[in-house]
Amino acid sequence: MDEPKAPEMNFDGVNLGRLLLRSIRAGALGTLDATGFPFTTLVTVATDSDGSPLILTSRLAAHTGNMERDPRVSLLLAQTGRGDPLAHPRLTIMGKAYPTTDPRARTRFLARNPKSRLYADFPDFSFWRIEILGGHLNGGFARAASLSTQDLKTDLTGAEGVVEAEAGAVAHMNQDHREALELYATRLAGGSPGAWEASGLDPEGIDLILGDQTARVLFPERATDAISLRRILKDLAGQARRREK
Repeated sequence: MDEPKAPEMNFDGVNLGRLLLRSIRAGALGTLDATGFPFTTLVTVATDSDGSPLILTSRLAAHTGNMERDPRVSLLLAQTGRGDPLAHPRLTIMGKAYPTTDPRARTRFLARNPKSRLYADFPDFSFWRIEILGGHLNGGFARAASLSTQDLKTDLTGAEGVVEAEAGAVAHMNQDHREALELYATRLAGGSPGAWEASGLDPEGIDLILGDQTARVLFPERATDAISLRRILKDLAGQARRREK
């Protein structure tokens, strides 16, 4: 029998946890029912600018009533792939869920989950934001880490200009720079060729989608305003082109 491999000394739980948080679009939401028992269901997920998970639920759903009674929730975000499911990384988030009418939450969720536009405006549907209280990452054998709120969330202090510029920047990239987006996804994130689109921007990176695929490209430095964001995106395109075969 093979001996278990030793833990990786360079395992970066914080960055892996943040990557899963920004990359996984569906997760298992755990709520507490009226009797106090755990109740788990599947939900689609996006993130707010600071990384807080966003979900869309119907008042007819049992988990919506559970969250109205008790905001405490957990959310499991698991990476899938071939082989043993437990060999792939997964992140469990603990937090409290509250309904939100923030237009940015709606915009970011629908950009990340376009099919939800079919029912998002039904009168019984509402958006919820999960305030992260902590998390636990399991990255495979001997690769685990407990993560704090600060470990998982993106600090927006001093980067309010990026949040304000996001909608216009995303629209501009999707309309005028589709080639650059595909280069980001394929050359910098290892994605498949295709018509990639930007679904969101934040001070630390850009989120991309292609059908059911997602990609997260980290910025080489923190973006703080529209000017630095524009320069970073241009530099990333140049970096990606230099990696072309």
